[in-house]
Amino acid sequence: MTRWFASVLAALLALLLAPGAAAEPADIDAAARGVVRVVVIGSDGTTIFPISHGTGFAVTPTRIVTNAHVLGEAIEDDELRIGIVPGDGRPAVYARILSVSERNDLALIETTGSLRLPPLTLVAPGGAVSGDVYAVGYPMNVDRAQGLGIGDILRSQPAVKSRGSLSGNRPSRDLDTLLHTAPIASGNSGGPLLDSCGRVIGVNSFGTEADGSGAEFFFAVSNRELIPFLRRNEVSPEVSSLPCRSLAEIEAEERARAAAEDQAMRDRRAAAAEATALQRQRALVEAQFAIMAARERHVAGAFVLLLAGLGLGALAWRWREVPERRRGGIVAAIGAGAALIGAAAAWLTRPGIDDLEAYVTAALAERGGGALGDAGALAAAGEGEFLCRADLDRSRVTSADTADVPFGWRADGCVNGRTQYGTASPDRWQRVLVPQESEAVTVQTFLPASRTLIAERFLLDREAMSRLREARSRVQAPACGDRDAGARLGEAQQALLEQLPERPNERLVYRCAPR
Repeated sequence: MTRWFASVLAALLALLLAPGAAAEPADIDAAARGVVRVVVIGSDGTTIFPISHGTGFAVTPTRIVTNAHVLGEAIEDDELRIGIVPGDGRPAVYARILSVSERNDLALIETTGSLRLPPLTLVAPGGAVSGDVYAVGYPMNVDRAQGLGIGDILRSQPAVKSRGSLSGNRPSRDLDTLLHTAPIASGNSGGPLLDSCGRVIGVNSFGTEADGSGAEFFFAVSNRELIPFLRRNEVSPEVSSLPCRSLAEIEAEERARAAAEDQAMRDRRAAAAEATALQRQRALVEAQFAIMAARERHVAGAFVLLLAGLGLGALAWRWREVPERRRGGIVAAIGAGAALIGAAAAWLTRPGIDDLEAYVTAALAERGGGALGDAGALAAAGEGEFLCRADLDRSRVTSADTADVPFGWRADGCVNGRTQYGTASPDRWQRVLVPQESEAVTVQTFLPASRTLIAERFLLDREAMSRLREARSRVQAPACGDRDAGARLGEAQQALLEQLPERPNERLVYRCAPR
């Protein structure tokens, strides 16, 4: 009981001391990959020049949300063009206007070049109305402080991130907005307001006028306005209704869960050992009585056979001189010999104290008792066809799909008959997925003993993805069934794993069950 209390107390302390939904810096950085500078561009016939600029963010790889007022000049003048300047060093492209809603200051534009942006995930309306928030965009006062002129805004620059608090909803008759304190300035308009998981909760639009006597507040068009606007324009954004949880919080819960499971296993083993000991004691007593009864039967049998042998021997002796009884005497003599041999056998085979262990073992086996076999439990998972379902209580999800995953497992690490997993040990198998199109690396880990599938997603910038794609091109993944395929792939994947950040942006834990 003392050990159990201590382990649970330690787990609870770890959980209580862990930070809550504090922002993971990598989440805000990951969201910033899809944030761009939106520039209204004019031309005098020979040169082009920027007229004004704001911010936008991707909701599909080619479609961008911004404020309607950012595009004001371009809406009124067909001669003006709209430029999209990404923040990761890629060249600018042009865009065209798809839809404008001046009522709620929203606009949707589409890139005309080959730029493919990682879309941001939106939070479903009705979430929390307090907590830390982050504004990402291109404030003009930062440009000025850096000495950047109006011409410099056509060059790629990283977006600026600022932190504040969400102060609540401020719905009006015409527009639903969020009030917050994350600093924004001219140029931030149209940029995303993010929660601690890097998900969009609104579109930054305007701020209060500071008069020197009070704090500044800023307004973002809420997702209650944004999501219907997008759907009216046939855009189906990624929308999440899950709570924002930090990896530290989840890992603290995992430690608490593991401690509780470990203690429960120790308790089960102790109870099983106690039950086995009790069964053994009972079997020992029963075996002693059984041996005593068996000895008595053997001794009694030997005595009866001895008497029978002596009697038949005496009869054979008497009949040996009587001619008409001689044949009967021979039969009696044979019977006497057999009886005496049987008596000797019964005496010699009577059970002794050395047979006690055999009796106990047989009794325990008949009742299903004996020591617990951990190796048998580990092997129970075996091969098979599984359906893996996401355990959201153990997962951190910001944008990933949580649909069920069919998972056909073979002991050599072959999945679904076509995909080889690598391993350095038989209880942990991995596959590193580095796609050519999306900007996310996924590491899938399968633990056969517990039938657990873990998918960890790393949302990386363009430079990191380029390095990983190059490293992946040097890894020749063996086919299922190749000799030592799992070990060879496990070793080759280390070069990829070493380039990944210490922590993923998302972690999905699946429980797999036979289907």
